[in-house]
Amino acid sequence: MIHRHVVRPGARSKSAALAAIGEAMEFPDYYGQNLDALYDCLTDLSWLPEGEHVLVWEGGDDSVAAVLADAETATADSPRPFRVER
Repeated sequence: MIHRHVVRPGARSKSAALAAIGEAMEFPDYYGQNLDALYDCLTDLSWLPEGEHVLVWEGGDDSVAAVLADAETATADSPRPFRVER
């Protein structure tokens, strides 16, 4: 099953993107809204149902995009693979 998570439009700065992705992916309360926390949450996703999780994001901060790409690679063979759709 594919689960889509849509980031609200306009979240282009690093801080706005980190907050909006956390909201869209329903990150736990302990999410620290930094790049390390983003990677940790995206490569876990244990609070979400099994299946592919697709983040629909218009793009923005390059450092956030790099973490998203790393998480895609890291989760490719997991029960909850993550990918980004633009």
